[in-house]
Amino acid sequence: MIDRTAVRDTANYLRQVRPIDPEEITEYIEGTPHPAVVRETLREEAFDLRLREREDGSFVPVDDDPIRPPGWAPDALPEAYAFALEDLLVSEFGANWHVGDSGDELRETIRRLKADYLYGNDVRYDRIVALGYAVYHLPDYYAVIGYVLDDLAENGLLDRTLRVLDVGAGVGGPALGLHDYLPDDAVVEYHAVEPSANADVLDRLLEETGPNFRSTVHRTTAESLFGLEDEEGENSESEDAEDDSPDRDAILEEPFDLVLFGNVLSELSDPVTVLESGIDVLAGDGSVVALAPADRETAIGLRELERAVTTPGSGVDVYSPTLRLWADAVPSDLGWSFDVRGDLAVPPFQRRLDEAADRGPTDEPGEFHNVDVQFAYSILRTDGTRRVDVRASDDRCARMADSEEHVTDRVNLLAVKLSHDLSDGANAVYRVGDGSQSVDHYLVCTRETVLNDGLREADYGAVLFVENGLVLWNDDEVAYNVVVDDETVVDVVAP
Repeated sequence: MIDRTAVRDTANYLRQVRPIDPEEITEYIEGTPHPAVVRETLREEAFDLRLREREDGSFVPVDDDPIRPPGWAPDALPEAYAFALEDLLVSEFGANWHVGDSGDELRETIRRLKADYLYGNDVRYDRIVALGYAVYHLPDYYAVIGYVLDDLAENGLLDRTLRVLDVGAGVGGPALGLHDYLPDDAVVEYHAVEPSANADVLDRLLEETGPNFRSTVHRTTAESLFGLEDEEGENSESEDAEDDSPDRDAILEEPFDLVLFGNVLSELSDPVTVLESGIDVLAGDGSVVALAPADRETAIGLRELERAVTTPGSGVDVYSPTLRLWADAVPSDLGWSFDVRGDLAVPPFQRRLDEAADRGPTDEPGEFHNVDVQFAYSILRTDGTRRVDVRASDDRCARMADSEEHVTDRVNLLAVKLSHDLSDGANAVYRVGDGSQSVDHYLVCTRETVLNDGLREADYGAVLFVENGLVLWNDDEVAYNVVVDDETVVDVVAP
């Protein structure tokens, strides 16, 4: 067995002098181990040593500067991941996987998955379901994570060494997106928790990641990992779940810089407890990132979970996007809020499956294309840091909680923009919140001017100061409309 302490000590000695060559370190280690053994040991110790492996096989120190937004805007799922998924499809069904009985089985599986998600049914992930899930969801889930990480990177809150726990990792969309979002000189210790057959797909796709993305897949449930099994010792994620009984203490011994819940919380029987457990294993300056599809039920469900774990005195705060702009207020509206980004190109595996489908003369193609990038998300932290350190004050703003008192009045509001334009092309409509609202609020632009065009130009999650907006009650929508017209000024306080 190699003397790890000697490897670490030698690496620490050489790191400030020159790149660390495993062949050179061999000479300093008792027994002169093979350079390949030294290299693997360095890889295993790289995270703690803050070392990254270069293409030439040497190791150098990781830069201390935090990660900055890389301009994430993918227009397609990278070919390497598309080819890897098709390899799995060919291995399972043969070269013509998209036609005949196998194509029909995959298409029916995807139809069933879409219906189950729509109606909130339980989903069992066997190998065929996992492949169908990957065909339909891998591209958009890949894209989403980078847009969310921008919220952290813009404030320098992503270190170049990251310990990541991905709870319910699925087939790997968020993992691959995280890998590609990070710069080449980042070092990641990535732990995936996935009990179902999705883990087989995940394992294959993670083979496409680089040497500094050190991944481990734990085939267990979140409940098992966090010690939340019920009295009978059963877990709630799936009756068919594999459980490798991981060493919980070893996995959770060190805190995590990032805990991901990618489109999984809605599938758990006790999501609040699991989410709280994820918060408990955070580093003091770490973040929980929770993602959900944009549809009404799951997006509202995510907001309900967010509110359940950020109660006053909990020590957990919303970092973004639904900032609480009033320090003593808690929202209680429905909270259906989601972001929208540019569509991806249709990947070849979706196109093949769709083109081989039987259709009548009036059936439209595209049933098996899924390239819309629409998502709800929540970032939570325990150190009090928020994406924007802005608060509303009674001397300048009205609270949305008090809108009933201001109907037909003009008021000033501090608001977070929580949607893109929801109109059908007439007056632009944007959902907003300030953290005090108990009823939905919308800004309705009836006349755009140079003084209020910040409303249209602002990104999702931006903080706006609305001066002289007209408050009206919308009986049809059971909501308040704040009219933005030529008497209204909208300033972007924080983009």
